[in-house]
Amino acid sequence: MRNHHSNKNPDFRVVGDLGRRDFLRYTAGTFAGVSMGALVAACGGGGDTGIAAASTFPVAVFSDIHFNPYYDTSLFNQLVLADPSQWAGVFNQSAITAPSAWGEDTNYPSLVLALAGVKQNMGASPLVIFTGDILGHYFSQTFFNLYYANLHVTAPKPADIVKDTVAVAAMEAFADNTVTFFTDLVRSSVGSVPVMFALGNADSYLGAVPEPSFLAKNAQTFYDKFLQNTADQTEFLTTFKSGGYYSAEPAGSNVMVIALNTLMFVPFLEGFEQTAVAAELTWLDARFAAAKAAGKKVWLLMHVPPGADIYTTATTDFKSSQTSTATMMWEPAYQATFLQTVLKYPGLIAMTLAAHTHMDEFRIYSPGNVLEITPSITPYFGNNPGFRVFSIDKDSLKPVDYISFNYDLASNPPQFNMYYTFSEAYALRGPLDVSLVQLSSQLITNKEKQAIYRAHYFSGHNYSIPATGTFKQITDSDWPVYYCGSGNVTQQDLLNCINSY
Repeated sequence: MRNHHSNKNPDFRVVGDLGRRDFLRYTAGTFAGVSMGALVAACGGGGDTGIAAASTFPVAVFSDIHFNPYYDTSLFNQLVLADPSQWAGVFNQSAITAPSAWGEDTNYPSLVLALAGVKQNMGASPLVIFTGDILGHYFSQTFFNLYYANLHVTAPKPADIVKDTVAVAAMEAFADNTVTFFTDLVRSSVGSVPVMFALGNADSYLGAVPEPSFLAKNAQTFYDKFLQNTADQTEFLTTFKSGGYYSAEPAGSNVMVIALNTLMFVPFLEGFEQTAVAAELTWLDARFAAAKAAGKKVWLLMHVPPGADIYTTATTDFKSSQTSTATMMWEPAYQATFLQTVLKYPGLIAMTLAAHTHMDEFRIYSPGNVLEITPSITPYFGNNPGFRVFSIDKDSLKPVDYISFNYDLASNPPQFNMYYTFSEAYALRGPLDVSLVQLSSQLITNKEKQAIYRAHYFSGHNYSIPATGTFKQITDSDWPVYYCGSGNVTQQDLLNCINSY
């Protein structure tokens, strides 16, 4: 398994060997058609981030938690019976106090360390951004394994589990409680500031896509615990329950936050009604138009980014210096519509944030628009846990720099520490989107910056240290795929770049 969760990746499998037909049957249908005035007040207050100046303010961003509440299986029965408000006390009984190792999802000690790091380094951030994936890999499958083991019965075949309505209800309740526990812990860590978020593929009962039932049961939790009344509740519940997306216009700000559900765009979901995707893309166009009319800038959040599944392309599709195929993250038609919509509003998007790959990377997805992918908290794919604090220009509302923080699992320090500052590492200053376009052109010939980028990709994991043996670092031979993947989001442009590198 690997960082880019393509349709070939087990991240998009459901309950082990549960097939797509059973998954669609299980979902019982498809998708239907502090105030931000602090943005001004916070300018010049960067706290401990060290990147704020008089004209900037910090914004902390973290992603891909993949929390594993089963890391100590002896606690399972207590957790099932306990209210989420009691879970911390249950976890504190565990003899396991070390953070998760490479190849593992985030355990409770790791989660506490990560949120403490965000709290310590967010400074005067007027909001915090989380770009998805709360639940651990194989969340439902692990639940069912423990559930039936405790009943001392043989677990049914995965395809038959959906028929056990009692077990399914218990799994869903446990997933809901995990979401509640996580959102409560984030809230207690970051204080009263809003938490803007996008849904990930793991934010679901079966680990494939947020099902309608998951959205319906958890919508109010996300609104109450994260958004802090920064969005109209009726509008949020309508779009979130129907498709897992929403927009927020925090009071006193000049920003519209648009959070997409890009899980519906991935190739795995061709069985879902296309009208659901069309509805989201039409809604996005309308939100862009509303932001433009109101004179606001847009911060665009998503989980799965457009462009290539870079790892699968590099390790499976790319056989030599010439390749004729690449694995893409989104269905081409959906990506084309999205890109056409973005082109209609030049200069509107001030920042785009994505996740899902778990790595430290960027993608130029449209002229003038670059998305930033924040490293994951989970070390599941061999990276060190990481997060970022961006420095945002108060006038343009664009990021101009960031600090990357990581947790070096080789030394297991007592806290997350500063890893690198973008402007210092790459000797580039100014609007971050402009700097990243410059960096992209430099990476093809500047070996020093190329080496820095490749080291940062895994948040500083030194691959001379054995992990699980399943992770493949970037090599000179497959580097063209990684380089071209950062600057070419259509399949043909990507292939042209790789084949002419």
